Formats: sequence, structure tokens, C-alpha cells
Amino acid sequence: MNGLKAGLAELEALIAAPVLGGCNLLVCPPATLAAAFAARAAGTHVQVGGQDCHWQPSGAHTGDIAAEMFADLGASHIIVGHSERRTDHGETDAIVKAKAEAVARAGLTPILCIGETLAEREAGEALVLIERQLAGSVPEGLAALVIAYEPVWAIGTGLTPTVAQVAEVHAAIRAVVGPGVKILYGGSVKPSNAAELLAVPHVDGALVGGASLKAADFLGIAAGAA
Repeated sequence: MNGLKAGLAELEALIAAPVLGGCNLLVCPPATLAAAFAARAAGTHVQVGGQDCHWQPSGAHTGDIAAEMFADLGASHIIVGHSERRTDHGETDAIVKAKAEAVARAGLTPILCIGETLAEREAGEALVLIERQLAGSVPEGLAALVIAYEPVWAIGTGLTPTVAQVAEVHAAIRAVVGPGVKILYGGSVKPSNAAELLAVPHVDGALVGGASLKAADFLGIAAGAA
């Protein structure tokens, strides 16, 4: 829930920056900015997505946004199951699965988030929780899918898992989803640690939170992937 119209200047900076070899840039602004961002980014190397959607294509759901609406404005991806949606809005694995199916129905790619809390990590239940979320949230036979591992305890806290911890979880995810699915890491990713995190096996990119609000920081992270 960050960003006003002035944020278009940050998008302009991303568009003006040279394309980093092999690196795909996707920005998921608030719904209020999605149409303006998509219109400006059309035909450039920057893609635009949504932060959440409803699982129905239309209907009496005041305040909600359908995946088809994001498709209509030119989006390519939609985030589903972010830890803040799961925590703040009580979204279950079943709801996340329904939303991922809705994104696919609209012809877009879901970025499906999973991750453990600090209590679950300290109890040694991280991998069990991750596998349970994958089993409950990922639709069967979904061709286009991105998984984002975001340890809840590392989001906005400045805490970052060790390389070994990230490697362990991403290897476990890969064992479940197979070779064709991209797996992103998210949680206190910044320019200073991006290269190290993105070098971990089975880390195919980053889901960036606060550091994406400034184009310079976002591009600094992207440089770690190039």
C-alpha cells in the first residue's frame, strides 16, 4: 500500500535504464496505478502486474478486482498468497489456490507466495510448512507459474536468512514443483545482498518489497542477477 501518481517517475527511470542481460523486470503497483503503469510500460522491457485479485471473474464483490480486469489493462502477472494477505485477511491455502486458478483463467501468470513465520522456523517446521502450502495452494497442471519463497520473519525486518537456509528451502520447493517453474526469493532483498542471494541454487529471481519503491535500488538488485 505504497505509491501515488508521482511514482510514475520511478517507472520512467526503470524504462530509461538499459536492459540488463537476461534479467526480466516486473513491477506490481497498487491497483490505483496499474492502468497508468501498464499503459506507459507497454512495448518496453518492463512488465506490469497486480498485487492481488478475486477468484471470480466478475460479480457483486465491491472493492475487489478480477484477474480479467488486470488482463484487460495489459498486466502479465498477479501476486497471490502474499504473507500479508494470508495474515491480514485470513487467506487460506484454498483461497490462494482459487486465486491462482483465476489468474491462469485470465491468461496471466500467478506469482504464488509461500513462507514460514519465525515461530515455525524456530520450531524446525519450516520445510513441513512450505510443503503443506505448496500442496494446498498450487493448482494441479498449471503450466505458467512462479513460486515466491518469502520467509515471513524476514519481510521488512532487516533480517535475512543465511545462504544455507535459502538454499535448503529452494531445493525443497524445486523437488516439489519440478524444473519448469521459476522460484523467486523475497525477504529484505536489497542491492547489498542481492548478488549473494541470487547466486544460490534454484533462486531464479527476487520478489522485492520496500527496495522496489526507488528505481535506483530496484536496478541495483537487478544488477545482481545480470
